[in-house]
Amino acid sequence: MPRPILNEEQLHPAIRERVAQDHADIVQEVSAAVAKNDVVVVGMAMNPFCKKARKLLDGAGQTFQYLEYGSYTSSWRRRNALKLWTGWPTFPMVFVKGMLVGGAQELQALVEQGELKRLLDPAT
Repeated sequence: MPRPILNEEQLHPAIRERVAQDHADIVQEVSAAVAKNDVVVVGMAMNPFCKKARKLLDGAGQTFQYLEYGSYTSSWRRRNALKLWTGWPTFPMVFVKGMLVGGAQELQALVEQGELKRLLDPAT
């Protein structure tokens, strides 16, 4: 299901570059980590759900890359760029084999159902 996003032709030419480059560095950093690692957790300091996701992965014996961007009082604009990029409204953002699978709650369901192992199995 595609989600609506403003078409580039609907942006005035004078602002297109600014829109394209707004916090592009954080999107590129996360994209690179997702391309390089089987599991990536994108989170923020002091967020209990980010901690829960890391604990679930540790409990499953799964290695992962953790990227942390600010806290509740800092770097919210950068995190917002990630929300706009992914369409996912909360943190953490958990990626498995390049696919955004959701946050801590969705990760817990994948672990409990054995789906995480299946997603990571090279035979599938």
